[in-house]
Amino acid sequence: MLALQAPLLRAAPTRQSPVNMPPAAELDYSIRARQSGIALSGRARLTWLPTGDRYLASAETSAMLVGKILDERSEGGIDAGGLQPVAYTEKRFRKDATTTSFDRKAGVLRFGESQQTQRLQGGEQDRASALWQLIASARAGKNPYRPGHTWRFVVAGQRDSDPWTFSVLAREKIKTSLGELDTLHIVRTPPPEARERKLDIWLAPSMDWYPVRLRFEDSNGEFIEQFIEGINKL
Repeated sequence: MLALQAPLLRAAPTRQSPVNMPPAAELDYSIRARQSGIALSGRARLTWLPTGDRYLASAETSAMLVGKILDERSEGGIDAGGLQPVAYTEKRFRKDATTTSFDRKAGVLRFGESQQTQRLQGGEQDRASALWQLIASARAGKNPYRPGHTWRFVVAGQRDSDPWTFSVLAREKIKTSLGELDTLHIVRTPPPEARERKLDIWLAPSMDWYPVRLRFEDSNGEFIEQFIEGINKL
C-alpha cells in the first residue's frame, strides 16, 4: 500500500544562516542513562567526518551488560547552507532499526517507521545532523553568546518531523576530564504536548565548539547523559 503524502511540513524551515563546519573528529564520552526503566552506565562515541561536499555523522552509545542502547547515523551533502541529509538511520534499545530518507530528486521525505511521506522544502535536518548543523551555525555566528539567541530547524525523526528551536541558556564553566571549560549551554525544549526529546548541549568554544556534555531526555523520563572523555582530531 502506498503511503499518503502530507501536503506540508508542520513548519517551513527558516532562511539559511551562515555556517562554519567544525574539523573532523571522534569524541568519546562516559554516560549514565535510564532506558526501559533500567539505570545504566557506559560509553558513547560521536564521529563527525566532513569530506569535501559530503559528510557522515554517527553516534554509538553502549552500556555495560546490555550492549548498544542507541545507534544513529546520518549521511549526505554539504553546501553553502550547511548539511543536506540523504539518509538517517536510528536503532534504539530493544527496538528495530529504521531509516528516514531524504529523496531530494523527488522532493520527498520518507519516514521508515510510520511509512508516511512529507514534501521537502529545504533546510531540513535529522536527529543526528541537527547537532552538527547547530555547531556549524554557532561557529559562524556574530554573537552566539547572548542568552536567548535561537536557531530553528525542521528535524526529521523516525515517524515525522517537527520544528526544533535551540536557545542559548547561559555561559557556564563546567568541570570535565579535559579540565574546566567555558561552555555555551544550549537547550531544546519541545512543547509539553509533544512526544519528543528534550536536549541540553554544552559547547566548548576553546575546543572547536565540540559538545563536551549532552543530555537527551524523552517525554517518558528516560534519558542519556554524556560527559566528554577525549577528543581525537581526524
